[in-house]
Amino acid sequence: MDFNPHTYFNLLQVLRKIILNMTMNIQKIGEGVKYIDIHSHLDMAEEVGELSSVLQRMREAGVATISVGTDLKSSKDAVRIAESNPDVWACIGAHPEDDKTFVFEEKDFIELVKSPKVVAIGECGLDYFSPKSKVESQKEIQDEKERQKKEFVKQIEFAIKYDKPLMLHIRSSPGSTDAHDDAYEILKKYSLPARVGKARGNLHFFTGSSELANKFIDLGYTISFPGVITFAKETQEAVKNIPLEKMHAETDSPYATPVPYRGKKNEPAYVVEVVKKIAELRGEDKEVVRLQLLNNAIKTFNFVFD
Repeated sequence: MDFNPHTYFNLLQVLRKIILNMTMNIQKIGEGVKYIDIHSHLDMAEEVGELSSVLQRMREAGVATISVGTDLKSSKDAVRIAESNPDVWACIGAHPEDDKTFVFEEKDFIELVKSPKVVAIGECGLDYFSPKSKVESQKEIQDEKERQKKEFVKQIEFAIKYDKPLMLHIRSSPGSTDAHDDAYEILKKYSLPARVGKARGNLHFFTGSSELANKFIDLGYTISFPGVITFAKETQEAVKNIPLEKMHAETDSPYATPVPYRGKKNEPAYVVEVVKKIAELRGEDKEVVRLQLLNNAIKTFNFVFD
């Protein structure tokens, strides 16, 4: 019989789908959940009186989400929203540069991390991106980098202590990988084979190269892709080349709205378009990709479904 590569590829896709379905049957999955948006900011929808409608559309699309905090207040809001909704979980922590006066203190987050709905710590990390119009001296720039590193390390150690994955926000200077390089060196220290208690987690809103992604994957991290992959070709290379088993889909709503909803405020329901684009870019079956990403999210964040 002649060998047909196309037939062989299709057979592999079918077998993969069967295996994934078998795996998903072992997991306790929330009824109706087909997708998980692993990074959103539902507190922002609540602030403008849109939370109810956003949640309704999310459920109609078969989506669940992690609502991510950026400081103490938004972390408390994320936990409260998650505890009131079976298809929402919370991530608590401090953004690296949204509020440069904020100091992460373990005592402020202890009660929050005890909630069974808290599945990650962050979004934390390093953000060296700065608008060109913003003038800072070299000393100011270096001082800010050191401040961010200090806050980052505190949250890494907090995550290890409470056995939670990190939700990483890493944004380098334009045309550079400086923040990624510094974050990698910090995280590597917490990933040494001899360590008791290792850091783990996910790089959110990744738009870099597959080479850069694989550096973090080799440390044990996963990579999540936002809606920008649906319209910015320069962000698509890593989607095509890193292992599907190491990736997630996210919205970062209300930001970075995907095609075909450009011009509208982003929301968790639109993660469906991100998943579709991942499948398209990889040339893989949409259902296989959907199931794999769902399984990836459950594995990374250890969700408990009500």
